[in-house]
Amino acid sequence: MDELPVIKIRRKGNALTQRMLIPSETMVARQLRAAPPGRLSDLAALRRRLAAKCGADACCPVTVQRHLVHISRNGNAPFWRVVDPDRPFARRLAGGPEYIREKMAAERVEST
Repeated sequence: MDELPVIKIRRKGNALTQRMLIPSETMVARQLRAAPPGRLSDLAALRRRLAAKCGADACCPVTVQRHLVHISRNGNAPFWRVVDPDRPFARRLAGGPEYIREKMAAERVEST
């Protein structure tokens, strides 16, 4: 990884703290490209991988969602690999649920 991760300490519960990774869009896009084509990958697992890679306890889900919206508009990474088209969040992305279904179907055909 060629960029320095941003890790913030935040409260978790009454007396505990956790190290929260605030990922860059580049970090998220890199993970999207690494996701296997043609099948839906787990977005929570993507966040866990990012956090573990950077030595954090967690990865900010809000930041990841913002990056996914931006990535979907720019078309610079396969965001459809981690977004369930049946979830409400899919409507916020460029093309919406139908676009995600089409891209997933196209990748399934290419990978067989």
